[in-house]
Amino acid sequence: MKALFTILLCLSLSLVFFTHMTYAQTLPEMILVEGGTFQMGDEWGLGDEDELVHEVTLRSFSISKTEVTVGQYKRYCSESGVRMPNPPNWGWIDSHPMVNVSWFDAVNYADWLSEKTGKLYRLPTEAEWEYAARGGKHSAGYKYSGGQSLPLVGWFGDNADGKTHPVAQKRANEPGIYDMSGNVWEWCSDWYGDYPSSAVSNPRGPSSGSDRVLRGGSWDGSAVYCRVSDRLYYDPSGRDGSGGFRVVLSQ
Repeated sequence: MKALFTILLCLSLSLVFFTHMTYAQTLPEMILVEGGTFQMGDEWGLGDEDELVHEVTLRSFSISKTEVTVGQYKRYCSESGVRMPNPPNWGWIDSHPMVNVSWFDAVNYADWLSEKTGKLYRLPTEAEWEYAARGGKHSAGYKYSGGQSLPLVGWFGDNADGKTHPVAQKRANEPGIYDMSGNVWEWCSDWYGDYPSSAVSNPRGPSSGSDRVLRGGSWDGSAVYCRVSDRLYYDPSGRDGSGGFRVVLSQ
């Protein structure tokens, strides 16, 4: 009888652990990025005029280890009553990054996550995004996030076979963050505009504008767009099969 009770107890604890782990996997895992000062912009001379090099100082923050996945976004939709957007050509695959989300969709997801956890989640500022992509205080100065060879660290037009791929399959960057070069473009909180010409601390971008910033390149683009300093802008209400997001947690 005692042996049977022990077996049943072990099975019960295993079920609780499995349920907890399954539940936890539907929320983003966060990576701490220690604050510091860096040179933001295109120091290699490979980009456009809007990548002016300037000094930025940031406080510490945490950023999601991967782009928000389809599985994570599905949970949000299920619990909030929001409809999933139209699927991409390859369909919805839980381990892939979420796509076809507008800037407003991404903000609403972060707001839901904040309400659910009691912590302040939001989209990264453009400066936070680039600092994290570069590796933060541990940066090795790579052109792409995690290395000099894009095929080793990201999915882009030359190796993605016309679709997104499961997150965290390529090499992580120095703090352990995945897919910041390639897979999908990522929404930032900033309005798009010119960089300041002097040093700034914790910048949040222009106070107004017509387009929001995206970063990182994607599965359907060339390598030049996957550089850590490259910038893209888009209508915040727009949705695209190459656009997704990740979230930040303020310290």
